[in-house]
Amino acid sequence: MDEGSRAATERVLVLNPVSGDADHADRVRELAADHGFAVRETEGEGDAERFAAAAADEGADLVAAAGGDGTLNEVICGLVEADALPDVGFAVVPAGTGNNFAENVGIEGIEHAFEVIESGERRRIDLGFADDAPFLNSAICGLTADASADTDPESKSELGVLAYVVETLRTAADFDGVPLEIEAFGEVGGETEWSGTAVLLLVGNARCFPARGRSQADVEDGLFDVTVVEERPGSNLADLARTTMLERVLGTDADDVTRLRAPALSVTVAEDDPATFSLDGELRTTSAVHLRTEPSAVQLPVGTAYQPDPESD
Repeated sequence: MDEGSRAATERVLVLNPVSGDADHADRVRELAADHGFAVRETEGEGDAERFAAAAADEGADLVAAAGGDGTLNEVICGLVEADALPDVGFAVVPAGTGNNFAENVGIEGIEHAFEVIESGERRRIDLGFADDAPFLNSAICGLTADASADTDPESKSELGVLAYVVETLRTAADFDGVPLEIEAFGEVGGETEWSGTAVLLLVGNARCFPARGRSQADVEDGLFDVTVVEERPGSNLADLARTTMLERVLGTDADDVTRLRAPALSVTVAEDDPATFSLDGELRTTSAVHLRTEPSAVQLPVGTAYQPDPESD
């Protein structure tokens, strides 16, 4: 086998050509060829997971995902399915609507992603699991998860990340909150139990509830950054916006925000109807879920903006 064929076998890029505004595919193909990647293009749901698992089984030592957070999630699912993460690296090429995970690991764009693949520092980061389903960035329940479920692909294509904001405002008018019971296990910082009606539950692996303008969590500490925003009697979207502003700009802990850090927790919906959980944008409906971290599970190249200890800033 010649050098070009060997490189193509060892490097596979899974490309979602219609993610984001769908204008990235040609540039990704060109850069992938320049950097020795064999490209597998998705046509529908589940393709990215299959391609990633097959690439690992066929001997790839690096699998990249070019798309949004959903494509990244599918590729990670494929590598987990193939039991390949101990030996196969993962790389991020941001080509979606929001690209929050890519931002959290210091990847600034498509061209930058390939630069980082070649020369960026390799780190091992934690991986979250909701029961048996992995997630890189976060698991969310509540207002934004419901809004994400209701945001149609056409709106995302036309409006980008603004589509989520528009749908959140629409959803908020009729959103009653989700009654939850939460219990944390293991080495816990902050509260160990919480029960009440939540406007938002954010279980962050690489992502945290924005504070002081920062959204990256410590993704190498084996702990989730958990935030619960509680629904108060008579509260409304303006109150939620005020809470977010206090937390983000001033770093002030609002009365209706509970935080904890833990390696595992259980979440139970305290009513008959199940709730929607968004795992990196992939939606699951359930009445109970156990979440846990798998420390140092994913090896990936990171950009210079990535902070191994973001609290030190």
